[in-house]
Amino acid sequence: MKELSYFETLIMIDDIKRIFEYHLEKELDLIKVQSPLFVKSSSGLQDGLSGVEKPVGFEKSGEDFEIVHSLAKWKREALGKYSFPMYKGLYTDMKAIRKDEKVDEIHSMYVEQWDWEKVISKEDRTIDYLESIVKKIYKALIDTCDTLKDRYSSFDIDLVDDIKFITTQELEDLYPDISPKKREDKITKKYGSVFIIGIGDKLRSGFVHDLRSPDYDDWSLDGDILIYDKSIDKAIEISSMGIRVDEDTLLKQLDKSDFLDRLELPFHKKIMSREIPYTIGGGIGQSRVLMLLLGKSHIAEVQASSWEEKTLKTLSKKKIL
Repeated sequence: MKELSYFETLIMIDDIKRIFEYHLEKELDLIKVQSPLFVKSSSGLQDGLSGVEKPVGFEKSGEDFEIVHSLAKWKREALGKYSFPMYKGLYTDMKAIRKDEKVDEIHSMYVEQWDWEKVISKEDRTIDYLESIVKKIYKALIDTCDTLKDRYSSFDIDLVDDIKFITTQELEDLYPDISPKKREDKITKKYGSVFIIGIGDKLRSGFVHDLRSPDYDDWSLDGDILIYDKSIDKAIEISSMGIRVDEDTLLKQLDKSDFLDRLELPFHKKIMSREIPYTIGGGIGQSRVLMLLLGKSHIAEVQASSWEEKTLKTLSKKKIL
C-alpha cells in the first residue's frame, strides 16, 4: 500500500470504521447504542482486567465513580434491562483510560474499541458456538478488506482466508520452552490468523497463558483473535472475547481467584439469580484494526491520544509524530 499523507490517513480511518461497523452489524445481528464513560464503583460493573490495574476515578456527592476499563459487564446488564430478544445484540463505540498500561507500538493509555454483546441460550455455551461467532467476526474483517480494495486502488492488505483454532494447552504443549507471548507470535506467524481458546485458568504447567478477570468470561469458553502484522513482525491481538460466565462458572472462578466477596455486588447477584441473560461478547480494538489495514507500525499513527515525554521522543526519532 502506498504511503499515505496524514490527511489521507484521516479519511481512510473514518472510512474503515464505517465499513467494518456495517459488516460487523450484519454478521452478528447487532445494533449500535450509546454507552457510559464511567460507572459507580459500587455497581460491580467495572472490568477488573487482570486484577492489578487501578481505574481513574472521581468523587461526586459522596459517591465514587470510575472511568471504565471496558464495558464487558455493562453490556450484559444492558441486554437484560432493555429485553433484547434471543440472538440479538448491541455494540458501542467505547472509549476508556487504562493508566497502568505499558505503552508500546500497539498499546496506549487511551483505549478505543467496538464493545459488543449478544443474547444466547444456555445450550449455546459450547466451543462450537464460540468458534462460529469467531468466524463471523473474521468474515467481517475479510469483507472490510474486500470493500476497501474496491474503493481504493492502492489498498493491498490481504488476510488469510481461514482462521486457525488452537487451545492454550495445545499451544503450551507445542512450545513449552518459550513464553506465552512468544508462543502467540510463533503460531500466528505460521498460520496468519489464529484464535486461541481458553484464557484465564491454569495450564498443566501450573501457569496461566494470560490473566482474565474471573467474573465475565468463562475461562474455558473465551479467547483472543490474533493476526500476524507484517509491519511490526508480530502477532497483533484484534479481539478479546468469550462466552460469559453462568451462575456455576462465576462461583467457581471467583472461588479460584479469592474474590468471593464480589458476590455481594449488584451485578454478580443478578447473575446468580439469573436475572440477566446468558451472553457472548467481547471487544475489538479499533486502533489495532486500523494499524493492520493501513499498514502502520505504531498505534500513534492512527490514534488521537496523549503520550509521555519519553514516548514522544521515541516517536519523533522514528518520524511517526
